[in-house]
Amino acid sequence: MTRVLVINSGSSSLKLQILDTAVEAELAWALVERIGEPSGTLTVRRSEHTGSPAAERTAEAGFPDHSAALGRVLELAAELRVHPTDLGVEAIGHRVVHGGPAFHEPVEVTPEVEADIEELELLAPLHNPANLRGIRVARDLLPGLPHVAVFDTGFFHTLPAAAHTYAIDRELARKWDLRRYGFHGTSHEFVSRRTAEILDRPYDELNQIVLHLGNGASASAIAGGRAVDTSMGLTPLEGLVMGTRPGDLDPGLIIHLIRDRGMSPDDVSTLLNRKSGLEGLAGVRDFRELLSRVDDDDEDATLAYDVVIHRLRRYIGGYWAVLGEVGAITFTAGVGENVASLRADALSTLAGWGVEIDPEANEKGSGERIISTPGSRVAVLVVPTDEELAIARACDVVLGLGG
Repeated sequence: MTRVLVINSGSSSLKLQILDTAVEAELAWALVERIGEPSGTLTVRRSEHTGSPAAERTAEAGFPDHSAALGRVLELAAELRVHPTDLGVEAIGHRVVHGGPAFHEPVEVTPEVEADIEELELLAPLHNPANLRGIRVARDLLPGLPHVAVFDTGFFHTLPAAAHTYAIDRELARKWDLRRYGFHGTSHEFVSRRTAEILDRPYDELNQIVLHLGNGASASAIAGGRAVDTSMGLTPLEGLVMGTRPGDLDPGLIIHLIRDRGMSPDDVSTLLNRKSGLEGLAGVRDFRELLSRVDDDDEDATLAYDVVIHRLRRYIGGYWAVLGEVGAITFTAGVGENVASLRADALSTLAGWGVEIDPEANEKGSGERIISTPGSRVAVLVVPTDEELAIARACDVVLGLGG
């Protein structure tokens, strides 16, 4: 039995989960939101898989920093008897967004690894500093346990040069490691492996398109278990339309805004990271609210939805051409798992390619399932992602836990 604490540290949030990897069960869960604001929220939950009845503690308070947030989580966890020491946690796994050119696999955290992650902040200024903060706080408050960093970019290190290379000055690109790295790799790998299991197909013989659709969104083309293309690039801005990020756009637009319209680089960064995507097009970032406005015939919301679908179709068709043959298309993450109309609309133009959706399976089902008809030439699935379980499994492998 191996028990792992998984930490996902954001700029103003902290999500924790204790998992038993032997039975793939959640033992405890915690979430702190609005860290650094005057008032934040904290929830700690105990699962019945601990052998005790499920229970929950909540608190509202100001959490000035991640250290204060994790400290309060550990206090409430102790009250519920799910403190990491109570549950025999053997390791702590951390999600790190950008691994750059150096990190292709999960790695045990050392001072040298911390320094390397810090250097990568230039490539992921909104993510890596928060991820590193979580590592340092956890090492301080939970001493004596090994820590493992699992990188979102790792799965995509197999991209062929033709897919990861930007057509810019080659010496400049080499000097500053400018290339497509891809993100959400932990999710894409987990979901693609699970898809092969559901279909009872060898992973290394199945060509897949995986669509990770949430507030952040990305697509991948996977040929026989190897990622050969992905929609996100040097940063998580490229690709599909997201909650607050635009995805693909003409880089000349950025030059125009800075040179001709007087916007500063920081202004443009804020625009592209926080005020674009659904937020920019329709004034909402929650897909449920967007759909509600579409139902009310809101023109901005309808256009935003249409842009999302158009971009999805472009990527699905493009990746089909890259792969040559597709055995499965899988939807995952919050929007991909829960919005039946998006799945149907994204694939509605592929009937001529042999893709057939079963409307009842698409509309009425829940959880992992096949939503294509038995006669469809390509299997279409919904597979919930579980990045925390994937990170916990990586800790097992890196540290040689679990026998």
